[in-house]
Amino acid sequence: MALFARSQAPRAAPTGPQVDVPSSALAYTPPSMREMRAQAVHRLQVGLFGLAGMLLLVSLANVIMDRAKYIDQTAVAGAAPADAASDTAASDPLVDMGVAPELPVKPTVSISPAPPPTAAPSVKAPQP
Repeated sequence: MALFARSQAPRAAPTGPQVDVPSSALAYTPPSMREMRAQAVHRLQVGLFGLAGMLLLVSLANVIMDRAKYIDQTAVAGAAPADAASDTAASDPLVDMGVAPELPVKPTVSISPAPPPTAAPSVKAPQP
């Protein structure tokens, strides 16, 4: 316990002239030219690495979007001939499985335009 024991001997007061120095003067020392240059180089490095990182992210997003567009275009181009090749009549999947009865196809009904509107009948107001 000798390491942590407090010394019981009274301390002697320092001798010599006492100078009152403000604590703010002791805490701040202006940076030297070498330190200022090192700070400037560090800021440039951080900024350039940030710009390079953003450039890489944007480039990666562009590559991903280009690939997605290319895949969509090839998928659509590949699917179009398959649809055009099947000229069979459209059928109902439920009828094909035998779940629903086959209904006869109704002829298409032509729709004619509505007749032009007629004038509204005039009504006389009652006399007071």
